[in-house]
Amino acid sequence: MLLYFITCVSFLVFLKSLIPIKPLPPSWTSETLTSSKVENVEDTNGMSVLDLPELVLECILERLPPASLCQMAGVCRSLRERCVSDHLWERHMKQKWGRVIGPVAYREWKWHVASKRNVCSPRSGKQRSLMRLVSLHWPFSWMRSRLDENNNNNNNIIYNSKSTLPSDSMMTWYLALETGNFWFPAQVYNRENGHVGFMLSCYDAELSYDPHTDSFQARYPPHGRRAVAIEHGIQWERLRSPPVDTPPHDLHITDCLNDLHPGDHIEIQWRRNKEFPYGWWYGIVGHLETCDGNENYCRCHNSDTVVLEFNQYTPDSRWRRTSISRKDHREEGNEADGFYGGIRKIKTEHEISIWKRLWPSEVLD
Repeated sequence: MLLYFITCVSFLVFLKSLIPIKPLPPSWTSETLTSSKVENVEDTNGMSVLDLPELVLECILERLPPASLCQMAGVCRSLRERCVSDHLWERHMKQKWGRVIGPVAYREWKWHVASKRNVCSPRSGKQRSLMRLVSLHWPFSWMRSRLDENNNNNNNIIYNSKSTLPSDSMMTWYLALETGNFWFPAQVYNRENGHVGFMLSCYDAELSYDPHTDSFQARYPPHGRRAVAIEHGIQWERLRSPPVDTPPHDLHITDCLNDLHPGDHIEIQWRRNKEFPYGWWYGIVGHLETCDGNENYCRCHNSDTVVLEFNQYTPDSRWRRTSISRKDHREEGNEADGFYGGIRKIKTEHEISIWKRLWPSEVLD
């Protein structure tokens, strides 16, 4: 342990003199990082970062933030190969993007990468497309300068043919998200700035991150003849990754009807008419009108009818209650009251707490 501590301290002293890493402001796009003047560590005669034990170096790299990893990648080929490895960036992806990025977004990214490959040439085209991705808003001047050098020198330590950053790497995906160049599918609570017509709902959208404001821009699917709705300034707490793999215009196949009991928290698909996409609306399983709510005598869970309550509405509102069939529920409704689709049972206190936090300050009509 003492040897490990001494080694780490020695490395930090060396690293400070070699490439001082300063904290970045919240918006990384507002500062230019210069590393093109850093000498190739492999060509120096003094102590090298690579002289550290492999395990020590790996532990240090795992603790670096994304900006510092990118700086380290500009030092030499060996460090670059380590700093762009997926296992380092997977942790950063999970920490920052894990709550809003799900399997649907990952498939979209894979499709995006595959489509880019089809239009890029085997070598220079691929490199230039990658550089456009990471340099449009990302403040790493060494990436641009090294690419220019590579056009004249095939032995460049950063962008030669053996070390080109793979287009499907975790680092590339992280940079695409961080710069806002990749629109990813997710869901937005209380869409359109909490419009009263969407309170306690969650709708699918395409999201793009704005690193300047640490917020998101959303594009919602068109509603009937309406054009695509756009919303700006969406905060992190209003986003989630889709909990089920069901496109917004498709009916979710419900598999929890036999498990629903009064008091259970649920989300149900609802849409105004059949041209609209579904949104997910929060509700609670209620009691039948013939039941007094006494849990000792309640037999509502044995009935073929399931009552759903939306308590954000007044008791006399037409949106307050609805009933569905437990046995053969599909899409139910009409043009006046809208159409109710699939149901998912909310099983975690964390999800329930999110909906309670979004509860409107006033009861809706």
